[in-house]
Amino acid sequence: MESPAQRRLNAIQSHLLPSAVYAAEDESLIGRNVTSSSSSPPFFVDQQYSVVLPEKLQTGKWNVYRSARSPMKLLSRFDDHPEIGTLHENFVHAVETYRDYKYLGTRIRVDGTVGEYKWMTFGEAATAREAIGSGLRYYGLEQGACVGLYFINRPEWMVVDHACSAYSYISVPLYDTLGPDAVKFVVNHSGIKAIFCVPETLNTLLSFISSIPSVRLIVVVGGADEHLPSLPSTPDVKFVSYLKLLGQGRRNLQPFFPPKPNDVATICYTSGTTGTPKGVVLTHGNLIANASAFCRKVKFYPSDVYISYLPLAHIYERSNQVICCNNGVGVGFYQGDNLKLMDDLAALRPTIFCSVPRLYNRIYAGITNAVSTSGALKERLFRAAYNSKRQAIMNGRNASPIWDKLVFNKIKEKLGGRVRILGSGASPLSPDVMDFLRVCFGCMLIEGYGMTETSCIITLMDVGDVLAGHVGSPHAACEVKLVDVPEMNYTSEDEPYPRGEICVRGPIVFQGYYKDEVQTREVFDDDGWFHTGDIGLWLPGGRLKIIDRKKNIFKLAQGEYIAPEKIENVYAKCKFVSQCFVYGDSFNSSLVAVVAVEPDVLRDWAASEGIQYEDLGQLCNDPRARNAVIAEMDDVGREAQLRGFEFAKAVTLVPEQFTLENGLLTPTFKIKRSQAKEYFAKAIANMYAELSTSEPALSKL
Repeated sequence: MESPAQRRLNAIQSHLLPSAVYAAEDESLIGRNVTSSSSSPPFFVDQQYSVVLPEKLQTGKWNVYRSARSPMKLLSRFDDHPEIGTLHENFVHAVETYRDYKYLGTRIRVDGTVGEYKWMTFGEAATAREAIGSGLRYYGLEQGACVGLYFINRPEWMVVDHACSAYSYISVPLYDTLGPDAVKFVVNHSGIKAIFCVPETLNTLLSFISSIPSVRLIVVVGGADEHLPSLPSTPDVKFVSYLKLLGQGRRNLQPFFPPKPNDVATICYTSGTTGTPKGVVLTHGNLIANASAFCRKVKFYPSDVYISYLPLAHIYERSNQVICCNNGVGVGFYQGDNLKLMDDLAALRPTIFCSVPRLYNRIYAGITNAVSTSGALKERLFRAAYNSKRQAIMNGRNASPIWDKLVFNKIKEKLGGRVRILGSGASPLSPDVMDFLRVCFGCMLIEGYGMTETSCIITLMDVGDVLAGHVGSPHAACEVKLVDVPEMNYTSEDEPYPRGEICVRGPIVFQGYYKDEVQTREVFDDDGWFHTGDIGLWLPGGRLKIIDRKKNIFKLAQGEYIAPEKIENVYAKCKFVSQCFVYGDSFNSSLVAVVAVEPDVLRDWAASEGIQYEDLGQLCNDPRARNAVIAEMDDVGREAQLRGFEFAKAVTLVPEQFTLENGLLTPTFKIKRSQAKEYFAKAIANMYAELSTSEPALSKL
């Protein structure tokens, strides 16, 4: 008699069809059942990137999607190195394999000047991490202690993180842009014992040093000891420079205290749009599973070079570092100033560049604006080159190299000229922008979707998939299903594609929110599924498209539901728009928008129109400027096929950008909607007052 497990296996095998590219995998026994009965789901045969399984065999509902690369088993280790189960083992592997390869690079010299990149090898980083870890033991830190990192990306960040892994400490990144209250909360909530900081963030810590009693050691990174004469001396807290700690550790080397895969590696605090930060508890096993699944989809080489400028306090960049380490990739750090990033790119010439849609939209706007103002002949040449190359890419052919020589090589140089992989995450990237970047930079562009709670990546585009407008298929370390949200009219029965809240399960999913059982219970159901709060739909081929956010919707007076982030992503393509906040409520029948303008673009437009003004604020208030901006927003909205009620009917232009400092953005650059509503309350009221005096019934576009 067959066991329940065998019956489940037989049922799955009779319905799944893997792509031929995976025929060599262990799952190659799964075949096509061309005579399956009418009760069998009809869409299995067409799956290419995902396969569909039943959550529970008895129910007959097939709604769980897994990677076609590993449908029978969720991945938790690297294919070629299954012995690696922790971040410590991952780094040991890198040191043993790539000891003399370039690892951590920086342009900043000791005297603060900027030169060419100077590199620390994997072997040198290993020596430093042993000294730093031994130094922490020298000052009495016990295993399991929390260590705070309170500075931006630089080699010391990674050395400290590796030291934490080697000696079983828990790293707790502190956003350098967080205000004092949030930093104080995180330090006290996690009970941090030691904090690594730089002189700038030291000043913040000193302002509330008496309010963080758990801290016993503060290590100041940057500069020599003689530059730190004013460090306070108290009986409760020891202050030491990074260089001094390094020396003390070298003279008092301690044996490693390696963690186990189930041990906590880090607590990453996510600063949401409301409330206090939540501490996401991630184990070594979580992070290794995430990296191993990524490496099954995308191949990296020791010859690759990656530029690190995305905040290391975010899981996106943290995950990238684990992957780079495993593959011996050199990591060059930016100077610390986003305005000088282009200079760093020219000096480093990376082969891998990861970013967020906000920056890609700016690149897109910059190139298209330059083309439109280059003259009729150059514009026609660009259009011909673009259309020819795009057509070749979509048909799987190599485009004529003449177009790169004539047009695109100059654009490629903006990122150093060697980029072979572009990565995008954090929010959806417009399909038009994705296609544009693929053509202009002539490289692989991979968009992914993930969260801190899932150790970063949930889904990722497959190499060679040229369809834009989705975030790929589940990677091999998790399974995904969509759960009905009837109040928003999203269900698995929706035509033509199933829709619902994205739920995730597998070895990448976090352990819970630190010291917060209530919010942990809110996001997990009884079957262990983590509910993301994002709304998705399944496209043909088993690819996921993000279409909404469960919490960020509102209803207009006439009953229409609005997903503001979707509309903001459309308007982000306007050349005038740097950032956009779309607002509406159930008391009004139309939307309004607050636009942080692109200063140079608006000034150029004003010059072309012969408009005089004293400052950018005055220009933003000029009705002619508002009309020009909303006219282009309308054009872009029509092109994106927004529905009539999704168009902003009034706009306020502001010269000030939305930032963390003014409280309008989260550290992951998402708009804090409640704060933005309050911040722009007067502007919103004025726009609705203006609309109420215009036509009684606004016509739909």
